[in-house]
Amino acid sequence: MPKILCQCGQILSYGDIPSPIEWRLISDVKFEQFVGAVDADEVYRATDTVLRCPQCDRLWVFWDGASVPVEYAPKGSEQFDPL
Repeated sequence: MPKILCQCGQILSYGDIPSPIEWRLISDVKFEQFVGAVDADEVYRATDTVLRCPQCDRLWVFWDGASVPVEYAPKGSEQFDPL
């Protein structure tokens, strides 16, 4: 079963189907390529895998099928200011 160790110490196991910590991400450009009736497997293959740590909310993104994920950590409780 595949797993990685999060920076917070949580072990992220993502072999279960469906996985409660695995998310799928698709760019707007890739999504727009699908029109009408589509094959769900094709859409799935066009996505990138994201793991979300249930303990610290870090995201681990496997961009373009990479075998090593990129880590994204939340800033904390700071207010979001879009401007």
